Amino acid sequence: MFKNLFKKGDAKTEIYAPVSGEIVTLGEVPDPVFSQKMMGDGVAVKPSEGKIFAPVEGEIVQIPDTLHAIGLRAKDGTEVLVHIGLETVSLEGKGFTASVSIGDNVSAGQELMTFDLDYIRNNASSDMTPVVITNAQETGKQYTMTDEKEGKAGETVVITASDK
Repeated sequence: MFKNLFKKGDAKTEIYAPVSGEIVTLGEVPDPVFSQKMMGDGVAVKPSEGKIFAPVEGEIVQIPDTLHAIGLRAKDGTEVLVHIGLETVSLEGKGFTASVSIGDNVSAGQELMTFDLDYIRNNASSDMTPVVITNAQETGKQYTMTDEKEGKAGETVVITASDK
């Protein structure tokens, strides 16, 4: 029970809210791909603003042409997907502006993208923004989700990764 209590050198990675707003569980996301954790575990944020910030320090590894999502790899290897709204791929990039490119190294809290929140709300099935660990099985880390109900982008820790 206490074998890891005093273990030194546990590496922890904190994953911050990429957007300010109400934090909900993935189970509350009205899309089975996310609510059933098919892409991985995490949380979702109901955004209160149209800006996405880096949830971790790391590298941008994915930005689809439709700009509806952004993938990052943290220094510890954790891969984080921020999916802006639901069914937003069908918007074909309209309402999204990326500030970074694939291969860029970013700091936690750095602005990555802006989006027209009203446009998303009016043209997508939901503005809920899932934040998902896509490679949890491969990292061997333990991921703990926050109990916080409100998050501030770049400040509120929503997921903590630690060595098992």
